[in-house]
Amino acid sequence: MRFALLGSGSEGNALVVQVGQTHVLLDCGFSLNETMSRLARLGLQAEQLNGIVVTHEHGDHISGVARLARKFNIPVWLTHGTLRTQNTSFDELSITEINPHLPFEIGEVRVQPYPVPHDAAEPVQYVFSDGTFRLGVLTDSGSSTPHIEATLSGCHALVLECNHDARMLAEGDYHYNLKQRVGGRYGHLNNDDAAALLARLDNSRLQHIVAAHLSRKNNAIDLAVEALSRALGCTTDRIAVATQELGLDWCEIS
Repeated sequence: MRFALLGSGSEGNALVVQVGQTHVLLDCGFSLNETMSRLARLGLQAEQLNGIVVTHEHGDHISGVARLARKFNIPVWLTHGTLRTQNTSFDELSITEINPHLPFEIGEVRVQPYPVPHDAAEPVQYVFSDGTFRLGVLTDSGSSTPHIEATLSGCHALVLECNHDARMLAEGDYHYNLKQRVGGRYGHLNNDDAAALLARLDNSRLQHIVAAHLSRKNNAIDLAVEALSRALGCTTDRIAVATQELGLDWCEIS
C-alpha cells in the first residue's frame, strides 16, 4: 500500500492511494491537463484510476472531478449532500452515493468515510485500507470530534490539515468575515489544533505523518512541522509536508 499527493492547498487538492493494481483518487481540484501532468509526475496515467472519492463540494476539491471522470470513464463516490450541490455537472457519470458512516470497497481498497465539521453540504473525510494497513486523511475540518479521533486512532499513516497559524491569521489582511470562517468551528484546523488532535490519537503504529492544506498567506512550513513534531515528541525531519506546487511523492506503508 502506498499514497501520494498531487497537490495540497486552497488552489487544488488531490491524493492517490494504491493497493496492488487498484488506484483510487481522493478529490480533484485541478484542471484536466494539470491533473494528468501531476499524475505523470508520479508515474501514473489517468486510465489507471479505478475510482474517485470526493470529500465535499468546494472548488479546490471537486472542480476537476466531473471532467476527469467523464473523459476516462471513472466511477465517482460521494455523499448525497455533495452530489446535490452539483446541478447537472455530474449527469451521465457513474455515481455512487455513499452513507457517511458505512465502508465500501473499490477494487483492493477498503474505504471508510466519516463526517467532519466543515461549511459544506455533507462533508466527509476518509480512511483507506488494504485490510492490514490504514491511511487516515483529515483536511477541511474546523474542529475535532470524538468520532474523528476514534476513527483516526491506530492509523499507520496520517495526512493532517495544518491550515493556518492562529496568530498569522488574526494579524493578516483577510477581512473579518473570512478570518471568522477560516478560524471557526466549521472552517480549517490551525497548527495548534492539529497538533492537539494528533496528541490525543493512538500513534503507536504511525509510520508517516504529513502536514497538508497549508495556507500560503497564513502559515509557514516550519510552524506546522514544529507543532506536529512537538505533539509526537519526535524530530522535525519525521514530519512530511504536502505542498501546493509539488504535492508529496509516494510514501510506502508496510
